[in-house]
Formats: sequence, C-alpha cells, structure tokens
Amino acid sequence: MSAIAPILQITGLRKNYAALRPLRIKELAVAPGERVAVIGLDAAAAELMVNLVTGASLPDEGEVQVFGKRTLDVENGETWLASLDAFGIVTDRAVMLEGATLAQNLALPFTLAIDPIEPETHARVVRLAAECDIPSEWLDQQAGGLPPGIRARTHLARAIALGPALLLMEHPTAALPETERGAFGLVVARVCDARRLTTLAMTLDAAFAAAAAQRVLTLQPATGVLAPQKRGWLW
Repeated sequence: MSAIAPILQITGLRKNYAALRPLRIKELAVAPGERVAVIGLDAAAAELMVNLVTGASLPDEGEVQVFGKRTLDVENGETWLASLDAFGIVTDRAVMLEGATLAQNLALPFTLAIDPIEPETHARVVRLAAECDIPSEWLDQQAGGLPPGIRARTHLARAIALGPALLLMEHPTAALPETERGAFGLVVARVCDARRLTTLAMTLDAAFAAAAAQRVLTLQPATGVLAPQKRGWLW
C-alpha cells in the first residue's frame, strides 16, 4: 500500500522578499490531519509563507504542492480564486468590524445579512463560538472591546467557519499575554483534531507551538532546513 500523499509539500523553495536573505525551505511535508508548527519566521516571512502556500505568490526556485497540485500549475485567476475556499487563515491582518458585535463578525463567513442576524445563522454562530471556547456572554459585545484571548478565538472561529481543508496560522498569539498562549494552543489542537483539520502554524511562540502542534520544526534561515524540536530529554 502506498503512503498517504501529503496535503502540503514544499521542496527546494527560495523566494526573495524585503529581507536581508530570501525565504528558504529545503523540505516540508504536512500529512492529512497533521498539526505542524514552524518556529523562526518573522511577521513578513510568515505572511509570505501564507501567500506561497495559497498560491498568491509563486516561488523563485523550487515548488509548492497543495492537495497534490503545484501552485505553479494553477491555470488562471478564476481557478486560483476558487481554490481559496480550501484554506482557512488565522491572522491579525484579517479585518474585523470593530463597531459590530462579536456575533455579527462570526456571522460574516455565512452571510452579509448581519443586521439583524437570521435565526438559522445565529444558531450556527452560537455553535461556532462554543466550538472555539468563546463564552456566549461575549457574543453581544462590540468587537472593538474584545480582550486579546477572545479576539484570537474569534480569528480561529472565522477561519474554520466554512470547513477548510488546510488551516494556516500566522503568528496567532502575537497579541496574547504570555499566560494565555498555551491555553489557546490547546483550543487549536482540540478544534483541529475534532475536524481532522490539517494545520500549519507559523509562530515565534514556543509555548503555543508545543500545545497546538504534534510536530514542531525550527527553521534554519541560512539553509532552509526545518529541524525537529525535541519535546523532552528522551526524544
């Protein structure tokens, strides 16, 4: 029986961007349902990595394969736009309607009719909030007043709302207090395991990575090697 093909495979990647050295990834393969964290990408490199995986940017060298297809082989813009439905992206760059309620922001992936939210959509919002460990009392609060922990969970909830096949996380704990990062990682792990959701997180947060990922890799930027991070003194 042949091995299961990876959801994401990167080989020999080099991409120039506004940094002292190009982004290099020698080899990375993420299996279906696997949760992987990569430590060592700053904010600009993490954003670039998301763009390379989704096909918004193409490598200068090497290749990125997602769902068995090279990003270089996407035929046209229409095909590329349709492919974005397969991705969920957790990033602080995602726009939130600060004057709207948390419930209205969670409804946006489902509908633009958020004032008022239709009962069926509201029920979906309530389930989504519970899944991502968002207490129901926050749903009627304005998004502009959300504490960092609830805001992080809101980004996660919106990213998974439409059932993506691959979740990309771009420094998801950058705004979180240090004391909350591990707990958020456990929420991510639980949600992704329940959905069997393949996950790649770019982070500088070792506590989050240890809690959220089954496999933690540290990038050696000069060579592009992703070195496995040991989790204990025995392995």
